[in-house]
Amino acid sequence: MLAVLAATVVVLAMAVTAWYQLESHALGPAGAQVVVHVAPGESINAVVSTLADDKVIGSALAFKVSDVVHGTLSVSPGDYALHENETFGQVRAILGRAPNVYAITVEPGYVVREVAERVDALPGHGSASFAQVAASGTVRSSFLPAGTDNVEGLLGSGNYLVVPGETDTSLLRTMVQRFESQAAAAGVTAAAASALGMTPYQLITVASIVEKEGYIIKNMPDVARVIYNRLASGTALQMDSTVLYSLGQDGGPVTPADEQLPSPYNTYLNKGLPPTPICVPSPSALAAAAHPPAGGWLFFELVDKDGTEAFADTYAEQLVNEQLAQSRGLG
Repeated sequence: MLAVLAATVVVLAMAVTAWYQLESHALGPAGAQVVVHVAPGESINAVVSTLADDKVIGSALAFKVSDVVHGTLSVSPGDYALHENETFGQVRAILGRAPNVYAITVEPGYVVREVAERVDALPGHGSASFAQVAASGTVRSSFLPAGTDNVEGLLGSGNYLVVPGETDTSLLRTMVQRFESQAAAAGVTAAAASALGMTPYQLITVASIVEKEGYIIKNMPDVARVIYNRLASGTALQMDSTVLYSLGQDGGPVTPADEQLPSPYNTYLNKGLPPTPICVPSPSALAAAAHPPAGGWLFFELVDKDGTEAFADTYAEQLVNEQLAQSRGLG
């Protein structure tokens, strides 16, 4: 009887050992890449459950058993790039170090130069190399007209997770693809542009000016209408944001001397749109440019410190709004 019991124990022990070995060493090659987020204060049990749910490991129980041999894993908060079907040793090696996935944010209103400056903070990346890729034409947007490689204004806004081994080219491609998704969701189509007498690229250029001139979302549709009304009337846009773009500045006053700057982006001297977008337009700015409201406005003025703008059909009405702005310390 004791012999039978001992044999049973041995068999069970061998079965458990075989199971553990299979789970801990993984069969076959690693699978697709997975990014696992570890929140501050998250328990190791919760992390292990996430690893199992994401198929990085086959068994949360087996991984917990490994703690008996290797000690409980200590994981710092952050994002980690792993793969499906990793060995326990590989998982422990990655999670035992600092997070290996870095975040970058592209804000609406950024220009390519500012995006490149954010990329410069990422390990293995640099602002100069990213800017070079952006200017090379290696990555093209479907919105780009023939004959230009300039992706200004064609990068999607939002947060990006940059995984180990990601190149400047792949990161730029992801940004361009996100913009195309955002533009489609905002209604930037050939039909919408044609109805406004625009190409889709010109509509995006309008949206980029709306982003800079509208300040806040509630202003953006009416700012878009002002731009279209000025274009239709043959009036120069006279948008400070386009002049500031040519000066490499983000905000600030535009002087009379600046208004005489010989640049294709100077919409005081040149009628029509500037040759390219002037920044990354937000989804709200894209939607405003694609679907502007009806209205006869030709002017607008910032009249409240919360960003509210007032719109006017005539120059006389604009002067009233300017006086209101000055009375509120905004002139």
